[in-house]
Parts: sequence; structure tokens; C-alpha cells
Amino acid sequence: MLVKIAWKNILHKPLNTALCVSLLLFGVAIISLLLLIQYQVEQKFDRDLQDIDLVVGAKGSPLQLVLSAIYHLDAPTGNIKLAEARKIMESPMVDNTIPLAYGDSYLGHQILGTSPDYLEKYNAQFLEGEMFSKSMEAVLGADVAKKSGLKIGSEFLGTHGEVSQGHVHEESPYTVVGILDETNSVLDRLILTNIESVWQVHADHDGHGEDDEHHDHEEGHDHEHHDHDHEHHENDNERHDHDEGGHEHHHHGEGEDHVVTEFERDSMEITAFLVNFKTRMAMLNMPRIINQETNMQAVIPSLEINRLFYMIGVGASTIRLVAVGIMLMAGFSVFFVLYGRLENRKYELGLLRSVGYRPVHLFRLLVLEGLILAAIGFSLGWIFSRVGLFFINTRVENDFNLHFEALWVPGEFWLLLLTFLVGIVSALLPAWQAMRMDVSAALSKN
Repeated sequence: MLVKIAWKNILHKPLNTALCVSLLLFGVAIISLLLLIQYQVEQKFDRDLQDIDLVVGAKGSPLQLVLSAIYHLDAPTGNIKLAEARKIMESPMVDNTIPLAYGDSYLGHQILGTSPDYLEKYNAQFLEGEMFSKSMEAVLGADVAKKSGLKIGSEFLGTHGEVSQGHVHEESPYTVVGILDETNSVLDRLILTNIESVWQVHADHDGHGEDDEHHDHEEGHDHEHHDHDHEHHENDNERHDHDEGGHEHHHHGEGEDHVVTEFERDSMEITAFLVNFKTRMAMLNMPRIINQETNMQAVIPSLEINRLFYMIGVGASTIRLVAVGIMLMAGFSVFFVLYGRLENRKYELGLLRSVGYRPVHLFRLLVLEGLILAAIGFSLGWIFSRVGLFFINTRVENDFNLHFEALWVPGEFWLLLLTFLVGIVSALLPAWQAMRMDVSAALSKN
């Protein structure tokens, strides 16, 4: 019965009710959206990091190197010589390394040249097909397969760079040989192939643009590696035994295959490589050695991500404080609405007392009204946050191939409690005044 009376009282003044609810829902929506995005970003970043000790690439911004080499959310800082990279890869302090080579994309999804170790690191399982075993074979992440519609045996052409308007490598089609099951990691939005494929695509592209492909081998090799360094975002970590036999072919000229020698491999470039060390001491010492004694840059990704989260956290905390301020304003509005109505409701409350309602019932009635307003504000705010997430997803899916799920995150439980607390506290004083009301005076006055 109290709930029915409280609900009718709330509907009796719709404009006042709308003001209270609007302030609550805006505060809840902002905080809920921030909690949702921050929680999922941290989860995604932690999952994709996969205990990688070190990222080594070209000198430049450390954060840019981490975002490009691990999360594939930024352009790489440049390329590094395979010969230089091998010196680190073959160090006795290194446990394992994974080479990475970039350069092309397909429908906005990055084509990544790497080794099978990269898939094993993320515990990838095949939904269909198998691992690439030779050049120009590709394995699709789960999201790429869904969005592109490619199947096993399908062929596709890579686009140079990460923009759809880039040069299309029509002379070097990839063939899909595998589709990965969903991993909820960075693998889902990547196209994976071996590094020789990336080399071959750009060698074919370089050769295709030449008017005369019958220069001697050394002259052609020099031209390729000086005029087109910026196009070699790709090359292999040749510490893996199966690549050291020179079994891959690199195309120079039209219709002519050339066996890539060990010397040529070392002159090739890769974009970056991921490192795990055997000891903690090695992880602390190696970055300093690489940064001081080589032309490469070594970054401990966990440190850069912690700095990034700190910077994001400062901004998010500021926005959260603004949202909490909005909720406090909503609390004051609930208080003023209930307290302002109290004078006009004394006769009504006196009648309730006269028909058997005790003072505690009147106290509960006004607190219940505050709770109902809080519940409406939270529910609408939660819905608004999910609507906002939908529009955010349309942007980040196009720009970064990311997607945020409309989950219930742990922080929202505390947000729910905070909203109810605002409703209860706002109603306490009016409820206390109603409980102490002089019934006979209220009835006789009217």
C-alpha cells in the first residue's frame, strides 16, 4: 500500500519528478559509461600484454612502439635491420622472441607478418583450416573472418599502409588457409602470415614499378633497400631454424624467382620483435644496453601501459568527480522537492495518521519516495550509458577495430548503492519532519 501511495505522489508533480530523475540519470550515465570503458580497456590491455617482457623496435616514442607492436592501435615507429635484431634475439639472456613485420592491411585490418609462436602465445585455436606453412598463406582472426566474409581458400589483396585508399598489391594475392576461434585478444582483429610473405609482397611491388628489371643483382638489391626502406614494414626473425635454410623465394623482375641468401636476409628489415627473458636481471639490464649501444629502442611495455593508465585515470577521475557532483545536485533536488511538498501534504499525511498509519509509516513513505526516484534515475542512467556505448562502438570499430561489450561491471554495483544512498539521505529530513508532525493541527488547519 505504501508503494502505491508513494508512486502516486511522485506522479502528482511530474515536472519536479522529471528534474530529479534527469539529474540522477545524467550522473549515473556518465559514471557508468566511464566504469564500463575503463574496466574493459584495462582487461583488454592486460590480456593482450601476455607477460611480454620487452618490445624492441625503431627509435621514437616508447608508447607508440608499445601501442603498435602489442596492441596494433598506432603506426609503427619505423623499421629495424634484421641483422641488428638478431644480435639481441640470439643473446643467451633471451628465452624467446617473436618477430613482427607490418606494412599492409585489408578492409582496415592489419596484415601482420610473424611466426607461429605469436599464435601460441595467445593460445589460439583454429575454428577452420590450419597454420600458414608457406608464403602468401594467411590466417584470419575471428573478427576479420566475420566482417570480411572470407572463407578457407578465398583470395584477397592487401592494401599498402592502413588506409583503404592506399596502393593495392594486385600482383600478390593472399590465400586464406586458416580461421581462428575467438580469443578475446588482439588476434581477433589481425590477419596473420609469415614474414617472407610481407617481404615478397613489397619486393613484387618494388619490381613492378621498374622499367628495366634486368640490372645485375647487386644493383637491384641496393636500389630496393635504399629507395624503398619506408615500405619494408616487414621482415623475419630468422633465429627460427625452419627459416634459415633459404627455402623462401624473393621476386626480382617479372617471372623470375631468386633464392634469398643469408646475407640478403640480414639486410632485410622487420618492424619490431617481442622478447621474453630467462631472468629478471636480464629484463632490467638489456633495455639499457639496447638503447645506449644500438640504433634500436627497447621498451618495457608494462611500464608504458601503467603510465598510460595513470594519464587516462587522471582525466577519468576528473569526469567522475563532475558526475558525482551532478548526482549530489540531484540529491539536493530530491530533498527540496520532498521538503517543499511537505507543507502541502500535511493534511494528506494527517488523514493517513487518522486511519491508522503510525509515524514510522509516514517516515517510510517519504524514504520510499526517495528510493523510487533513485531507482528510476539509476535505471534510465544505465540505459543511457549503453546507448552512449553503442555510439562509441561505431567510432572505435571504424578507427581501431575495437568493440566494447555492454556488460555489468563490478564498479556499477557500488554506483547502484551510491544512487540509493543519495535517494535515502535526500529524503531523511522530510521524512523525519513528517513523522513528528502534529496531526490534530494539520487536520484542524484544513
